Amino acid sequence: MRLEWFIGRRYLASRRGTRFLSLITLIAIGGVTVGVMALIVVIAVMTGLQTDLRDKILGVNPHIWVMTYGEGMRMEDWRDALEKVRTVPDVEVAAPFVHTEVGITNRADYAEAAILRGVDISRPGPTVTDIGATIRDHRLLPARTRSGLPPIVVGESLAGRATVFPGDTITLISFQSARVSAVGGLMPKLRQFEVTGTFKTGMYEYDNKFMYTTIGAAQQLTGLGDAVTGLEVRVPDAMRATEVGQAITERLGLPYRTDDWKTMNAALFSALKLEKYAMGVILLLIVVVAAFNIVSTLVMVVTDKTREIGILKSMGLTSGKVLRIFMLQGLVIGLVGAALGGAGGALLTWLIDRYELIKIPGDIYFVDHLPVGYNPVDVAFILGATVLISFAATVYPAWQAARLTPVEAIRHE
Repeated sequence: MRLEWFIGRRYLASRRGTRFLSLITLIAIGGVTVGVMALIVVIAVMTGLQTDLRDKILGVNPHIWVMTYGEGMRMEDWRDALEKVRTVPDVEVAAPFVHTEVGITNRADYAEAAILRGVDISRPGPTVTDIGATIRDHRLLPARTRSGLPPIVVGESLAGRATVFPGDTITLISFQSARVSAVGGLMPKLRQFEVTGTFKTGMYEYDNKFMYTTIGAAQQLTGLGDAVTGLEVRVPDAMRATEVGQAITERLGLPYRTDDWKTMNAALFSALKLEKYAMGVILLLIVVVAAFNIVSTLVMVVTDKTREIGILKSMGLTSGKVLRIFMLQGLVIGLVGAALGGAGGALLTWLIDRYELIKIPGDIYFVDHLPVGYNPVDVAFILGATVLISFAATVYPAWQAARLTPVEAIRHE
């Protein structure tokens, strides 16, 4: 093998009068490098987007929702259900919540629709969502406000549009508790709240629409009384939310049901996964094109070195060793290209992530810049596939060189 490597290395190196061959070798390596760089950057961005979206979704949403069938978003006997849920294995935290759509107006008569969530943050210990911990840790929902009105925390974008600041009062309109008046009109319930702070999750949809208040204030506004919308659950491993949700359903029985974050966001993550695979396959064609460069490079080497191959074979070099000489050349091109592409891709993705070089509209993509995330399995697959394709590209030119007979090769002009 040392002889084959010595000869193959000389064929790849630049010599006087044959610099063109070394140039096309560099072009072949460059093609592999560019292909690997493009693959690593795109796959890292798609992985980062999936991871960032998942973290942001889980930061403001519970892993599992427990609700009931056919009761109009209303759970009456929720305390018994809560105790049963807490006994299910892998349930870390569980708490009641109220969820409703409301209208919001300020003193300047600005009005729009929003989503109000009532959360229970009175119990010590971990909270179901990160937003609950933020609200409690920063005391954005104090027990008593200066005005005596119920406290409310507003998404940063929503607060900006409504021009409300901490200490301002806003009016919420709930149609969930609306009643038909004597004259036939629909009478919604109105209640004033004092804005005690704003929050920013980094997800446009939530910062633009959501508000949080105490569960008691939300119950009064919606007319639920002592009932709640449902229960929210957090588990140690978010990826096992579906299995834990099924266990909760079996423990509670009818009329209770569960939804988990994976099921409710399945379409989004399936689209991202499909796009990741599609982009990977498309960009892998760059490596395939680079493999054709390897084929052409080795074919030209075989043509240029035909007489030398004939002399070597006449001196006792076997066809198998000739085959290995040219396969080693292709393997070197693939290995060097994969190494340079891997290093270049790692550097480029680090720059994109570190300096947030590529900005995107947050109202469309949930994030305001392209995130980057490394998956070692993806990188290993890219590098392995590149080396394998490069090695496969050597089969034809290596076989062509190995089948040369010494007499024909020496007579070659």
